[in-house]
Amino acid sequence: MLSPQDIDELAHFALELGEAAAAVTLPHFRSGLSVDNKRGRFAFDPVTAADRDAEAAIRKLIGERYPDHGVLGEEHGNHDGTSGLTWVIDPIDGTRSFISGVPLWGTLIALNDGARPVIGLMEQPYIGEKFLGRPGGSELIGPKGTTPLKTSACTKLEDALLGNTDPGMFRVDAEKAAFRELTSKVKLRRFGGDCYFYCLLAAGTLDLVVESSLEPYDIQALIPIIENAGGVVTSWSGGDAQRGGQVVAAANTELHAAALKILSPAANG
Repeated sequence: MLSPQDIDELAHFALELGEAAAAVTLPHFRSGLSVDNKRGRFAFDPVTAADRDAEAAIRKLIGERYPDHGVLGEEHGNHDGTSGLTWVIDPIDGTRSFISGVPLWGTLIALNDGARPVIGLMEQPYIGEKFLGRPGGSELIGPKGTTPLKTSACTKLEDALLGNTDPGMFRVDAEKAAFRELTSKVKLRRFGGDCYFYCLLAAGTLDLVVESSLEPYDIQALIPIIENAGGVVTSWSGGDAQRGGQVVAAANTELHAAALKILSPAANG
């Protein structure tokens, strides 16, 4: 178990890692950099030098400060550590937004203690915002200072504001039908937010985020941010979301239960 002192030290280190990534990503944003297609999960799965180099910068700092820690990253794979602690990294979550000049991408950094992610950071350096979650609370560090995060009190689907990156991530008919049914019942739908929408849920301005086809590095940093702001993050079946796949994040347990009634029949695990 990590002590409160350990958590403080490692949370501050996560902020250092975010700054190191920002030093790499910001000069490339809206610069016209070249884009490669990984041809991975989607027909167009873009990656840039900013993705690769930012993750390399993060890994370098981890190796220097905590050489016994493991690292799992989107661009450079898995390195097993000996401490039981693993940093889970997506250097640019929302590369499609990044290459389009849309400032809704972010660097995701999680620390997993071997059982679950306990510290999460989403850094959006162009806007100048850091969303940090850890045991004891979540906070937004931004141009207006540091403010605590708290999810909304919305408990009914008909009052809910729902976010999703792209409905194209729903690959099978059951997923598509469940998402259509859910979105037909909410007050407002917004698309294209990537990791930023999850942070807005933690901040109380969105109430639901529903997605699929996620990888562990897409979601692990966001779980501590939302949970320590009062929200709930699970799979569509109500289980552990840290491995990715189908994910639902909700402002509170009541809204989460209402969403699961519609989503769980389409759960794939």
